[in-house]
Amino acid sequence: MSNPNTSNPAVNSPTTSPVAVSDPAASNPIDVQVWSDVQCPWCYIGKRKFGAAVAEFEATGGAVTVTYRSFELAPDTPVDFAGTPIEYLSQRKGVSPEQAQQMVDRVSEVASSVGLEYHYDRIHQTNTVLAHELLHFGKAHGRQVELKERLLRAYFTEGRHIGLADELVALAAEVGLDATAARTALAEHTFLPDVKADMAQARQFGIQGVPFFVIEQKYGISGAQDSASFFAALQQAAAERDATPADSTSAESTSAESTSTESTSTEQSS
Repeated sequence: MSNPNTSNPAVNSPTTSPVAVSDPAASNPIDVQVWSDVQCPWCYIGKRKFGAAVAEFEATGGAVTVTYRSFELAPDTPVDFAGTPIEYLSQRKGVSPEQAQQMVDRVSEVASSVGLEYHYDRIHQTNTVLAHELLHFGKAHGRQVELKERLLRAYFTEGRHIGLADELVALAAEVGLDATAARTALAEHTFLPDVKADMAQARQFGIQGVPFFVIEQKYGISGAQDSASFFAALQQAAAERDATPADSTSAESTSAESTSTESTSTEQSS
């Protein structure tokens, strides 16, 4: 949960998935790809701030489609970490337990400011690769956005163990996904190649911290920025995309313009 204030690298065009829309007003939505981790506290905060920007953007007649990409902040974490979140953070970041507690208190306060409840006394520190596989399963069945929200709330607020297949299957069922199919996908690691592909794409982009938002294949925005900044980015992307075809084509071939924020490359504190 450190705040390195690092600059973000240029982003080339990521792979996007077509989204069918029936509303004429939303026939050409802004595409947003979000790299994040399920146990990243700033990712949940960033999701809330970005969501507020999207609501404002849609109120002006715009439309947005969001795809969540996998990013494991700590892939070496065991499924069952033998210790508390404070102990984990202290060990991983090389700080005292008191400093770790201060970091947790700070991020919890920021979370509260956007309407989130973080309960670190309930959190199960774990490995998130299965959760990322499930998110790709959710994407394949049209429930990724709902599932992402459910997993984040389960982890930070409810203390659910998102490293366990049984728990993940139950959460998938809660958002309308088929439990049997979800269990099979996790057991067979059907979507593990997709998780690895997302991680490879992140490395190619030079992404070192999350959340990281890629807007319209050209703008890279790093960190849990304020909603006004996200809204401005969506407006700018829409204006440039709706310019002449020649201008749009030229713009998409350039490297991304990235901005940074205090919470950019923060490792999850849980």
